[in-house]
Amino acid sequence: MFKVLVSDPISDLGIQQLVDASDVTVEKKTGLTEDELIAIIGDYDALLVRSQTRVTERIMAAGTKLKVVGRAGVGVDNIDLEAATKQGIIVINAPDGNTITTCEHTFAMMMALARHIPQAYAKTIGGTWDRKSFLGVELRNKTLGVLGMGRIGSEVAKRAKAFGMNILAYDPFLTQERAEKMEVKLATVDTIIRNADFMTVHTPLTPETHHMISGPQFEVMKKGMRIVNCARGGVIDEMALVEAVDQGIVAGAAFDVFESEPPEQDHPFLSHPKIIVTPHLGASTIEAQENVAIDVSEEVLHILRNEPFKNAVNMPPVAPTVMNKLQPYFSLGERLGSFAAQVTNQAISEIHVDYAGDLSDVDTLPLTRYIVKGVLVHHLGSEVNIVNCMHLAKQRDINVVVTQASKSKGFTNLLTVTLKTQDHEERLVAGTLLNGYGDRIVQLDKFPVDIAPEGHIILISHNDKPGIIGYVGTLLGQNDVNIASMQVGRKIIGGSAIMILTVDKAVHKDVLAQLIALPELNNAEEIVLT
Repeated sequence: MFKVLVSDPISDLGIQQLVDASDVTVEKKTGLTEDELIAIIGDYDALLVRSQTRVTERIMAAGTKLKVVGRAGVGVDNIDLEAATKQGIIVINAPDGNTITTCEHTFAMMMALARHIPQAYAKTIGGTWDRKSFLGVELRNKTLGVLGMGRIGSEVAKRAKAFGMNILAYDPFLTQERAEKMEVKLATVDTIIRNADFMTVHTPLTPETHHMISGPQFEVMKKGMRIVNCARGGVIDEMALVEAVDQGIVAGAAFDVFESEPPEQDHPFLSHPKIIVTPHLGASTIEAQENVAIDVSEEVLHILRNEPFKNAVNMPPVAPTVMNKLQPYFSLGERLGSFAAQVTNQAISEIHVDYAGDLSDVDTLPLTRYIVKGVLVHHLGSEVNIVNCMHLAKQRDINVVVTQASKSKGFTNLLTVTLKTQDHEERLVAGTLLNGYGDRIVQLDKFPVDIAPEGHIILISHNDKPGIIGYVGTLLGQNDVNIASMQVGRKIIGGSAIMILTVDKAVHKDVLAQLIALPELNNAEEIVLT
């Protein structure tokens, strides 16, 4: 008989399947201090929490029988993941439970924006009957741009079609084939900005998506755009948006999220007549609160019964002998995946991983997870972890292929990551561990290289002509960019070549543009590996 402790207030309906299970006993004890929880946790196989209980290293050390900690929600900031992993305790969350409620809130905001509902309500209850000031627009036949076609964005697109809207969809992992299945038109961010009547954001907040809609985008935006953000504060530049509304570029905006929450009292969104705001209510429905508890309860049952599960957020157990062999390669694998993702410009359809050398003798799935995580996290951010990455790849129709070979081209072990896109583009990055040098990238596409995959890297493709290195060094020096190391690669004299520079700090986009403008340079891009 398994014992489950529920230490935070969770609805009875949410944990009903645990209560009904013949092999489970559920006990509710809420409001416990850390010491009180430590005193009893040794009797339980599973712990179910929301946000009040902080599951610390001390608690997990005392939980000698604990197999799983379940968080009835998305975030796991109140759970010490590193301590759980060391103890062999699986931590799970419920990432799908708020999908529909956030989708519906997005539509509520879109309708309120289209018909000026909050403003009209305020004026009416204030005693003014004003039908002339609130002329709205219909959604039918309008073009909706959806930035981010994950779980929530896909549901929004589905409902928008029912309203008779035309859908332009952007997602870094959205292929043409998948777009056709979803009956949406695949588009770039620029296409959406220039052509959509409404735009809704459903992307995670990453360095790449921070202020992805800012001054330059508003300058070319279709006049009269209406913008909804129920995803993450910071994806849209708030001050630039206010300016665009004041200039008449944007007809109105509706935000459920802010860069800093709660916003300051003098935040211009709070007093602007054309901007609607709510206090991060995307997941605030009775159904959503129950759904996350139902989802996590189901996962707890699977884990206790040693059945397959999907929503873990920490490392699954791996045999010590396998872990000892693979662990030195985890950082390399993740960085190879991240490097490959940052140099791939089209939607990815396949991640091909090839293991050559001694690694071909063991189960490399844990290492493959790190590589896939590295590929996905560049675009999806912190929602990706080493357990859910395979599930997220499958959701986006990304095929993960693994091959193994005993021969490794002169290296003890060689990891090769090849990303294939819907347009048949292939980008290859290979790496290994060199004694005394640590992680190294030893091949990029057809070019042999030797660089440490860390920090800020500038990748330049150019024609092999005299003087190119001098031009690049001079330009970077003029922009106060210090070069730490440089690698060049070519196949034939005078043909295509690459230059890889590690630099001491982030490189501004204007500097990259100046590099591209140099004679014989074809492209310049920054890769950041943390």
